[in-house]
Amino acid sequence: MPLFGKKDSGKKVRKDVKDGCEKMPNIEDKYVIKELLGTGAFSEVRLCEHKETAQQYAVKIIDKKALKGKEDSLENEIRVLKRFSARRSDGSGVQSTGPPAGGPRFAHPNIVQLLETFEDKSKVYLIMELVTGGELFDRIVEKGSYTERDASNLIRQVLEAVDYMHEQGVVHRDLKPENLLYYSPAEDSKIMISDFGLSKMEDSGFMATACGTPGYVAPEVLAQKPYGKAVDVWSIGVISYILLCGYPPFYDENDANLFAQILKGEFEFDSPYWDEISDSAKDFIRNLMCVNVERRFTCKQALAHPWISGNAASSKNIHGTVSEQLKKNFAKSRWKQAYHAATVIRQMQRMALSSGGSGTGSGGAYGRSASRISNAPSEGALGGAADGSSGQTDTTASSSK
Repeated sequence: MPLFGKKDSGKKVRKDVKDGCEKMPNIEDKYVIKELLGTGAFSEVRLCEHKETAQQYAVKIIDKKALKGKEDSLENEIRVLKRFSARRSDGSGVQSTGPPAGGPRFAHPNIVQLLETFEDKSKVYLIMELVTGGELFDRIVEKGSYTERDASNLIRQVLEAVDYMHEQGVVHRDLKPENLLYYSPAEDSKIMISDFGLSKMEDSGFMATACGTPGYVAPEVLAQKPYGKAVDVWSIGVISYILLCGYPPFYDENDANLFAQILKGEFEFDSPYWDEISDSAKDFIRNLMCVNVERRFTCKQALAHPWISGNAASSKNIHGTVSEQLKKNFAKSRWKQAYHAATVIRQMQRMALSSGGSGTGSGGAYGRSASRISNAPSEGALGGAADGSSGQTDTTASSSK
């Protein structure tokens, strides 16, 4: 779909007329737009209902005028999301007529879906899968029991989804716990990967733009070296570490010191927090958070590790320690500030506040962003609320083990 009245839009509209379509589809012909779910600087997200099926979705409504000069970023994000869409455009400029019967055909079950897009003179509308299960950390804290096996199951789902992304030639580049959402409130709900605002198609095999979130970014990115899919594996290693102890492997109030730790790969399995964690879990993390990219596991190698594929993950209840540390190090008031507008779930209701920190970036599709680092606005994303404001410096700003 041509966005923002580009020159080729007239040609596509004329082709549509020639093919018997008198005008571009209107969102209100197909959907009833309902209550507000979240707002951002340049957009809002509302609940919507498909008129024929009564199925509920989320619609992200983006103000084109406010995005002037950043159109390429939005188009890149949409292009990435379409790789994982339930249906794709047939190339005629007319988007799919609605969610397909029988479910998505190109979708991965753990990746939030873009179902279709609409556009009028002033706005772009993205019909997105509605995710209502809440945040990863909230659910862990609320649990009465939590084990390594639970963490292993979560990481397995993330690895499978990211492996699928990598096979499609997409690197997420901003994986972190904040971007892992539960699909529904059900106890056995699957986990969903969201926020594709900084995702990039790996056209040339390597990228060089410095972007990501402090604390989760891979050392090769900080070293300003060409990088690829391995950056996502590093981030999954960081997430795995946090899921097993409740605090981040790298922390410093000063970003320069934080980055120095990451560049050296300096992290420890501190006592007493790691005393009850299995050796297999520690080995798994070491292989993901490996500074040497050549030695770092791929997603497939990680999926084959005994802690994921075997019975090596302990069933000992570690909820008390992990939940206590999560509450200390990722306090709700702090991580809610890191929201970057609409996450297309009921929790996406706070915007990140400009803090003058070292990192700036923009919110991603469905995700809240804590201070991303990005040196190329054209590669940044406009995301969930297409918000280009700065985020907080670090969501773990008062780490206390």
